[in-house]
Amino acid sequence: MPQSLSSVYIHLVFSTKGRRAFLKPDSMREALHAYLGSVSKQLDCPPMRVGGVEDHVHILARLGRGVTQAEWVKELKRVSNDWVKEQSHEYDDFQWQAGYAAFSVSHSVVDKVVNYVSRQPEHHRTISFQDELRWMLKEQNMEFDERYVWD
Repeated sequence: MPQSLSSVYIHLVFSTKGRRAFLKPDSMREALHAYLGSVSKQLDCPPMRVGGVEDHVHILARLGRGVTQAEWVKELKRVSNDWVKEQSHEYDDFQWQAGYAAFSVSHSVVDKVVNYVSRQPEHHRTISFQDELRWMLKEQNMEFDERYVWD
């Protein structure tokens, strides 16, 4: 085949270090989500939706052919960490957690995941980030050790 084609959708989730509520102001959270979307697009990973709440983000994107998942996540976290700290001295202690969770998404359910990411504030009125992530990991049949999931 002379042309390389790819359709790989990734639902990425990561938290602030210690799940601190750095992203509580709506304006800060919305600006960060827009920034993360812009960075992802620059990495040739067009975002379908970026969302989240005060202590974590969700990004649904189509993974580009020229970047690995690990490179994409590392760069998103690196540049957004710097961006957050530039916004105000109140964010001087801001950090992302070391790890992340990434899930493959079938094209047939992309709209469902877009809706899920869009409704994060409503969703987290009834469930914590920890319980949400446990549920997601179990749904994907992923083994995990609680001692190493949270930092």
